[in-house]
Amino acid sequence: MNDILKEICNKKKEQLIKIKSMCSYKSLEKLILNKGNRGFKNLLTMAQIKQSNNIIAEIKKASPSAGLIINNYIPEKIAILYEKSGIGSISILTEKFFFKGEIDHLSLIHKKTNIPILRKDFIIDEYQILESKVYNADAILLIVSILTNQQIIDFIDLANEKGLDCLLETHTEEDLERAIKIGYPIIGINNRNLKNLSIDINNTLKLIEQIPSEFIIVGESGIKTYEDIKSYNNVGIYNFLIGESILISDDIPIKIKELLNS
Repeated sequence: MNDILKEICNKKKEQLIKIKSMCSYKSLEKLILNKGNRGFKNLLTMAQIKQSNNIIAEIKKASPSAGLIINNYIPEKIAILYEKSGIGSISILTEKFFFKGEIDHLSLIHKKTNIPILRKDFIIDEYQILESKVYNADAILLIVSILTNQQIIDFIDLANEKGLDCLLETHTEEDLERAIKIGYPIIGINNRNLKNLSIDINNTLKLIEQIPSEFIIVGESGIKTYEDIKSYNNVGIYNFLIGESILISDDIPIKIKELLNS
């Protein structure tokens, strides 16, 4: 694991110790009132079957690579605008120290929208999976490079039990080989190099060749134009996780329309 990931995960471990002291795993379990799901996995599956582009639009206040992205950060307002603009799903960063997120943003967005919500965070403990469900996420991101194969399998099983879908995020050939072996049908390929935070938009295009056709692939990071999306369509990718290029645009609805070529 590289330095920035290690730093984030170490901070997450510290944070979890404090959170667990205030609310135990058993107490958290009792707070799960229903196992309903807005259909994150189904949305991505149908986009690929129909060859119809689907954007998982990301909401985040800051990131280690970009610094502060939005000053007046009201995530639920962004989410409402996203839904009105035709995106299929919302990804919300809930990591507190490096991305300035909050877990209760999940519930805020859930109340204000009707589309699936992906919790994007650094999930290293089963506690966070229960937490995600309590705060009304529909899916969770599992970063392959920070977890063992057994952890990923156990986390997927628990997520299924609690009514959550998963997105397995890979960055390298090694990550991808592990994800394929585990067999969960939805795999994201992140174009960001987690060692130096640079982006190579061709990373997904290079790695896609190794993936059997039954997997649903999500292209992540660095996707800025419809031309980028078109190049991904040419290799069979129709799901995209897009954040900064939408968030920093002068007109979010117009930018989404451009990306979807609608």
